[in-house]
Amino acid sequence: MKILFVHNYYQQPGGEDQAFADQAWLLERHGHDVRQYTVHNDAVDGMNRLALAGRTLWNRQTYRELRALIQRERIELVHCMNTFPLISPAAYYAAHAAGAAVVQEVQNYRLFCPGAFFMRDGRVCTDCLGKRVPWPAVRHRCYRDSRAATGVVATLLTSHRLAGSWQRKVDRYIAVTQFSRHKFMEGGLPADRIAVKPNFVHPDPGPGDGLGGYAIFVGRLSPEKGLETLLSAWEQLPGNYPLKIVGDGPLAERVQAAATRNPAIQWLGRQPLERVCELVGQATCLVFPSLWYEGLPKTILESFAKGTPVVASNLGAMSEVIEDGYNGVHFTPGDASELAAKLMPLLLANDGDHTLRTMRRAARDAFEQHYTPEVNYPQLLAIYEAALARQRN
Repeated sequence: MKILFVHNYYQQPGGEDQAFADQAWLLERHGHDVRQYTVHNDAVDGMNRLALAGRTLWNRQTYRELRALIQRERIELVHCMNTFPLISPAAYYAAHAAGAAVVQEVQNYRLFCPGAFFMRDGRVCTDCLGKRVPWPAVRHRCYRDSRAATGVVATLLTSHRLAGSWQRKVDRYIAVTQFSRHKFMEGGLPADRIAVKPNFVHPDPGPGDGLGGYAIFVGRLSPEKGLETLLSAWEQLPGNYPLKIVGDGPLAERVQAAATRNPAIQWLGRQPLERVCELVGQATCLVFPSLWYEGLPKTILESFAKGTPVVASNLGAMSEVIEDGYNGVHFTPGDASELAAKLMPLLLANDGDHTLRTMRRAARDAFEQHYTPEVNYPQLLAIYEAALARQRN
């Protein structure tokens, strides 16, 4: 099969960029002819606001280039990851005009929330979900803390909803969890065209031993990731149980200050993936205190691959993929006291603790059953076949 992957890279590398690379690798491994059409958000820095707004709504250059590429290379299917802001929904129209099927993978909530996170003022917010015009987001400046910028995204969503772009020009959607699928349905996407296919981990890092004697946080140091909840919980924990924090971001100074004040906290900054996996495998548990629904965090899947249980907010994707008391532990989002209480039995357990050993096996089992390339490929192929069948009809 000839497949074209379309992706707008983010300025800060993240899970969607990795999912894009992983799936292209997976398809090439199975003998498919995979091409790529990509742009990078670094280009935004050199554009004026009017030009950026125009491209966000409809990029004529994208349309011309993609249509010519698809026709020239005889592409059968176009798999879109992120088209915001520089590619635009013009990609769908170009693909259909050239006779290719369209699959849109949806790793966040941008189609229904200009801010993409369903989060405002530190809490989950779905005020725009299901609204024809996402006016609450404009009022609250949910994108880049700017009414003008949010207005552009709101116009994008409204105009393409009215034009039927999401309904008529996409043959199949990919949601990464059942939770996000239901949100997409609430937002108006056709239920019969939304398939669920999770991300996967490649290469398999192999299970760790969990004998490092510390807990770990891995991720962007930003408010929606629940850093304040994490740091507050460590202030309440008795003793000096070590916490390693891996990552960087806007709350880096806050994390550094906490590490300076509390010797139990160690901030390691950014680390290579191989080193991150090693650290996660040696940890007693991964702490994931996110305040938003999330898509399907690669950090959690990598923790499962290492056999490390996850202590996470009982919210969105985390509620679905982490089974409380089996391969991890849930706590109420934002509740630092409850997080500390839920952590204590794990952190104080000895290396031979039966419950902890059982949870490590369960975490690894979850990886092997759901998040490997071998499990993922037939799921992706079935989605493609369904998209091609709809396009032909």
